[in-house]
Amino acid sequence: MKEIYENVLSRGGRYREVRGPREKSTDPSPLKVKEIRVGDRRYVVCLNEEQAKKDRADREAIVEALRDQLKHGDKSLVGNKGYRKYLHVQGPKFTIDEAKVKWEERFDGKWVLQTDLEEMTTDEVALQYKQLWMVEEMFRTVKTLLETRPIFHKCDETIRGHVFCSFLALLLRKELQDRLEAQGDKLEWAELLRDLESLQYTEVENQGTRFLLRTDLAATTAAVFRAAGVAIPMSIQKIEE
Repeated sequence: MKEIYENVLSRGGRYREVRGPREKSTDPSPLKVKEIRVGDRRYVVCLNEEQAKKDRADREAIVEALRDQLKHGDKSLVGNKGYRKYLHVQGPKFTIDEAKVKWEERFDGKWVLQTDLEEMTTDEVALQYKQLWMVEEMFRTVKTLLETRPIFHKCDETIRGHVFCSFLALLLRKELQDRLEAQGDKLEWAELLRDLESLQYTEVENQGTRFLLRTDLAATTAAVFRAAGVAIPMSIQKIEE
């Protein structure tokens, strides 16, 4: 949007820190925010300095590779969009568009939100928006694991029951994640599911007695059992006849 890069991103002003730099890889990404008003429109400019460093490094790598290729007269890279946007045509020759490179710097690590929710602070607007990806990812998980869609039920009662179970799964996941964070464990959901699925029992028989042997627990699995308040199953259990 023209208004954003001309009137919003060009405005000065200090950012307020919402989340500081990561101390551990599992910590949430850093976040700074500031509010910009253009007429009656409210914008929240968000800055992730960690992402800004990555954006800068990626751009510098592209431009450096492009400079090297152009020294050798190789114009085959012109068809690559990643390179082409940094090129300037001067007759039959191609040069680096330094103005374009400078222009791109202003967007490093930034994203802009527009909202009419006056009752929310800039911090709340940014954090609530960042929660959207978690909700979307949760629904993808539900639709995959619980087969929420398509629904083949014919009766209203069974459809409501199916959707209720799906929504209940979202609540249970959120509750589990809150409990994990409360005990100091910030785990990736995909890793957590993988480790839980690997937890299995194998039935063996020795001298006429049958036993169940449990696989070793991953660190994430032990954390889940603690958060849920469930005792970890014994590694060996005798099957009573």
